[in-house]
Order: sequence, then structure tokens, then C-alpha cells
Amino acid sequence: MTKRHQLALATALVAALALGASGCSDTKKGSEGAGASNPVAAGDGRTIGGTPVKGGTLTILSNQDFAHLDPARNWVMPTMDFGTRLLYRTLVTFKAEPGKGGSDLVPDLATDLGTPSNGGRTWTFTLKEGLKYEDGTPIKAADIKYNVERSFAPDLTGGPDYAAQYLAGADGYKGPLQGKHLDSVKTPDDRTIVFELKRPVAEFSATTTLPTFAPVPVAQEKGPQYDARPFSSGPYKIESYDRDKKLVLVRNEHWDPKTDTVRKAYPDKFVVVMGLKGGQIDDRIIAGEGADASAVQWSNMRPESAPKVLPKPEIKQRLLAESQGCTEMLSLNNSRAPFNDPKVREAVQYAVDKEAIMTANGGPALNEVATAYLPPALSGGKQADTLKIAPTGDPAKAKELLRAAGKEKLKVSLAVSTGDKGEAEAIQQSLSRAGIEVVIDTIDPGAYYDVIGDLSTTPDMTMSGWCPDYPSGSTWIPMVFDGRTIKAKGNQGNNSQFRDDETMKRIDEINAMADAKQANQAWKDLDAAIMAKSPSVPLFLERKPLLVGPNIAGAFGHPVWVGQIDYATVGLKDPAKSQG
Repeated sequence: MTKRHQLALATALVAALALGASGCSDTKKGSEGAGASNPVAAGDGRTIGGTPVKGGTLTILSNQDFAHLDPARNWVMPTMDFGTRLLYRTLVTFKAEPGKGGSDLVPDLATDLGTPSNGGRTWTFTLKEGLKYEDGTPIKAADIKYNVERSFAPDLTGGPDYAAQYLAGADGYKGPLQGKHLDSVKTPDDRTIVFELKRPVAEFSATTTLPTFAPVPVAQEKGPQYDARPFSSGPYKIESYDRDKKLVLVRNEHWDPKTDTVRKAYPDKFVVVMGLKGGQIDDRIIAGEGADASAVQWSNMRPESAPKVLPKPEIKQRLLAESQGCTEMLSLNNSRAPFNDPKVREAVQYAVDKEAIMTANGGPALNEVATAYLPPALSGGKQADTLKIAPTGDPAKAKELLRAAGKEKLKVSLAVSTGDKGEAEAIQQSLSRAGIEVVIDTIDPGAYYDVIGDLSTTPDMTMSGWCPDYPSGSTWIPMVFDGRTIKAKGNQGNNSQFRDDETMKRIDEINAMADAKQANQAWKDLDAAIMAKSPSVPLFLERKPLLVGPNIAGAFGHPVWVGQIDYATVGLKDPAKSQG
């Protein structure tokens, strides 16, 4: 978008909000972002449509395919929601509840939240009785061990790497595909699994909510092809999957609701229709006709659709806007020139016009400017602002820094997902004020993280967000700024390729702290120290605006999975009205 279009959109949003807005003060585990006055927060923390009726087909309209459904590779927050609520279960999970309660842990495959021993270095879980896969065979502890081991396989890239960070004796391990297994994960019988850690991890129960801790039977192993057909331990199984076009889930008749306190499995079928344009999805769900009455959208409502929704109470009541709890960042490739020079990185901090970027993403109704890396949920409810740069930037200071670095004229590349082109153009325009020319490359959303996660194809700058996997600074700073997490392929989190010995030493010191309060303050202090080194630029904090059809019930944005609809409890008001 040009600057003129951005201003026109902002004006339209203000007009729309003046006509049809109201406020909400739900706190969402301290991650309110724009705060109680945020006008779109009227849908925040509530459930749309009442209690669903069992049956029918729920359609998900999407602009993209899933990057990975293999539980060893699934580490994109909304897809983790989809996978762990519908296709596979984990040792522990989160409550299916809007607001703060959604952050509470509950047992899933396990009978409880695990038993620590050996000073928190050993964790033992016992599986419930009667757990079965989609073919009726029993789920065994060895299957969870096997999937944890799969997460180390070089061919199965992209997934959470907590197992690699936490498990004892895991250095150099390359997964089970060559017949080697981890001694630090023990299964003394079919219902017991024991994890031996290299250090105490007080929050290990929360770690086991991740798809890494879902079961995969060795007999179903298909290597990278497992992505297309994960074997179900959840309430649904895959009937068909035509990549980039359509995924159809039907009931897993061997899933026993008596073993599952979280998933309600209301619809008979889920149909994910892929490859649609974002604006097309918005218009279809706004109209809410035919099958679209029983549809939800996967990706965010487009900013330009806000004037069609916010002034109209009957449509606005079908809009969810949960705080995502994430920080969106412009990652600078620290591994090579020009961003291996800290002065150049600092110049970009000052050059960026965050207000323009935020406007391109829907304006203050759906976002607020980010002033630090850690999101508010991990920093006492409010982000720090140690650099005190104006939201519109300071191009004069940026030019001064570039002159000091001897790099007054720069040309750099920026890769963004197709749907983020408006924000990319705002970055392009704001950096041009400091004499930095930006060449934009848009990438299909389904392939985006694979492209930027391959060090051979990573450009100079990328746009991505990071969200805590659970409420702890240990799930944020080490994932984003520890140089030891960088991978040649499947790199996740540390997209800036920031390798800093002082930072890594401090990460280890904080991880060793037994006092959670002391560790929380230490993460905040380290955030400020990293900001001074500018490996990336925090841009904005955003809500996740999602429209649902008029026949949808039980829909709410889950606070853990970045405001995505919780697929454990969503369904239909009247299944007879659904189609498909």
C-alpha cells in the first residue's frame, strides 16, 4: 500500500469505530496490548454463539496450507492448536476456556501433570487407561518416546526443540530413523514414561503440551511424508488431504471422550478449504450464506475489511479479537553484511516508522506499537521502553548512525508472507528516509517459514513474530536470541541469526535460577540488554481478528494459541444447516 492508502484505511477505521465500538477490560494473563480501551475488544474473552449442537460439517476457509501437521515438525502456534485439538493428543494440554483460564494446565494423555524428582531433573508421567489410535490399537508410552526422538531427525525439520535443549545425553543425537534411541527417555512399561533432564526444569509439565509429546507408533513412520497423514490419537482422523487445496477430517471412532476432559468434538466433519484470497474469505463469512454460514476463517481478517464489520453490530458480534500475546519483529540477518555491524542494526531501529507499519496492519484498533521484545504477558503486563524511540522513528538519527558506520547508501532484501505486503511496503518507505533501499520478496504463506528457515535462502531481513509456548521467559528469549538454536535448515525463532557469547552465557545463568521471580526479572533485564544490540526490531503487538459464520457456536480465541479459535470446543448452532 502507498502511504495515502494507509491513511485512508486509518480514517475508515476511526469512522467505523466511532459508529459501532464498545470496550472490554478482560486481562488475558496480562497481555492486553492496547488495553481495556481497545474498541475491538468487545469480542475479547467471550464465546460466540452459545453451546454447539453435536453434528454437521464445520468449514475452515484458509489462504494457505499447513506448513507441517507432523507433530514432530508442528511449531506454528495456530497449527499447534489445530493439530493437538483435533488429530493428536499430548501428555498435558491447556484448558479449553477463553481468557486467563485458558492458560491453566490439565492432564491429557497423562493421568496428572507429571511427578518431578531428583531436584526437578527427572519427570515421570503415567498414561491413562483405554487410550487408542484411529485403528483401535493401544497408545503406548514407547510411542511418545519415539516421537520425542523423531524431533531430533535432520529430515524432520521445523519442530519445537525443547527436547534437544532439556534432555540429558542428547548432544549429537540424530533421531531414531537409524535405529538409535535416547537413554534419557525411559519407558519401563506401556503406561509409564520417564524424562531425565540435563538441568532442573520447573515448568516441564507445560513443555509437554507441545506436539513433540504426542504419540507416533513406529509402524506408521513415513519420514517426511508423515506430514500428509499423521496417525490419529485425537477425536478426528484424516479422510483426505489434497495439499494446498483441501483437508477433510472425520470422526475417529476409537477416540474415547471418557479419557478426554478437554475436547468436545462437536462437528461430525471438518473441511479445510485452502488457497483462497484473504479478502474473498472475509466477504464470504460476512455474507454468511450457504456453507459459509457454518464457516470460520483461518487467517486474520484483512485490515481493509474492518469498515465492513466494525460499524455493523450484527456482523461485529461475529468477530473475535483475542490478544495474540506475540511480538511481531523485523529480523535483521546478523550473519553477514550489512547487519553484522551493530551500528547498522541500530540505525534500522531508529529508521523504522512503526506507526505506518501498524496502520498497514489495521491500525490502533487491532495493534499497538512494540517497544521491546518480550510481550506484555512476560513483562508484568506492560512492555519496557529502554530505547525511547518515537513510534514514527527518527530518520535523522538513523542517518547519523549509518554515516558513523561508513554505510550511508544501502540496498537490502526483505522477505514477507504474501499477506504482509502492506506492512513490507511501510517498512520499505520508512527505511528509504534513512537512505536504505529495500527490495521486497513475497513468499507463499505455506512455504514462508521453510524459506526463511533455510540459511542458504534467508534474505537480509524477514518479518516474523514469536509467541511464548507457555507463560515463561524461557520460552521466548532463548528461542529467539540463543545462537546455539540456529539450524542450517528448519531454523525457527532465531531468524536474525544472532550469535552473542554474552547473551548465551546469561541465558544459561537465568535457566539455572531456582527462584521464578528472580528469573522473570532477569529475563526482562536481558531483554533490555539485547535491545541495545539490535539484532531485530520489535514492530507491533497485535490481536487476532477472526470472523465466524452466523451458524457457528462455541467459538473463542484461545489465549495460548495466539488468539486462534480453540478447535476443541467449536461447533454449530444447527448442524442441519451445514453443508459438505
